[in-house]
Amino acid sequence: MIKIDDLKKSFGRNQILKGVSIEVEQGGVTVIIGPSGSGKTTLLRCIDFLERADSGRLTLGDITVDLEKCHKKDILAIRRKCAFVFQNYGLFQNKTALENVMEGLTVVQKKSREEARRIAAETLDWVGLSDRMDYYPVNLSGGQQQRVGIARAVALSPDVILFDEPTSALDPELVGETLELIKKVANRGITMIVVTHEMAFAQDVANQVIFMDEGVVVEAGTPGEVFSHPKNERTKQFLARIIPEDTIYYI
Repeated sequence: MIKIDDLKKSFGRNQILKGVSIEVEQGGVTVIIGPSGSGKTTLLRCIDFLERADSGRLTLGDITVDLEKCHKKDILAIRRKCAFVFQNYGLFQNKTALENVMEGLTVVQKKSREEARRIAAETLDWVGLSDRMDYYPVNLSGGQQQRVGIARAVALSPDVILFDEPTSALDPELVGETLELIKKVANRGITMIVVTHEMAFAQDVANQVIFMDEGVVVEAGTPGEVFSHPKNERTKQFLARIIPEDTIYYI
C-alpha cells in the first residue's frame, strides 16, 4: 500500500502540487490522467525523491516519512521499495541492455554480479529481448529501449513501480506492444502508478483512475465512475476533448 497525504511542491514561486492526497491499494493499478502541466510527473518524482517535496507525508508499506524532514536513510529505504520507468527511457548509453538491468541489482540491492546477471537475463527474456542483451541503447529501437527500462524496474522486485508516460516517446505503432507489456507487469501483482494519456489503457487496466488539474486531485474513482459517470465539471470537459463519446466504456 502507498499513501500520500497533503503533498506540496513548488519551483520558486510556482506551486506545482497544492496538497495532493492519494492512496493506492497493495497490488492495485492506479492511473493518473490530466492535462499537461497538471503536476502528474512531479508527483511521481516526489514519491521516488527524484524531486524533494516541500511538505507532506508518504507511507509505503511499513515505512512512513515526513517528506520535508526525512533523512538520507529514509530516502534510501523508500527507493529500495520503488522502481521508476521514464518516458525517455533513462538508460545508460555506455552500458548494454544486460548491464542496464544489472545496475540497480548490484548498486542498490548489493547482489553479486553473477546473481545480478542471472536475474537480468531472465527478466530481459521475459520482456522479449533475449536476443538483444548485448546491444547498446543506440542500437535498440524506442520500443526496445522502453522494454529494457521496464525490465530494469521489474528485475528489482519492487513494492511499487512508477510509470511516467511510458509510451509518450514512442512511434504510434510501438505504443500497443509496450502497453501490452505493462499489462503483463500488472498481472504479476506489482503495485503500479501510471501517468498516461492512453485512455483506453486506463479504462482496461486500472483499479483506480485519478484526474489531476492545476496541482490538485480533481476526481478519483474506478474507471467506470471517472470515465462513464464523472462528477466534476472539469473532468467532464477534459474527457470530452480527448475521448470520442462512442469509445467510452459504460461499466
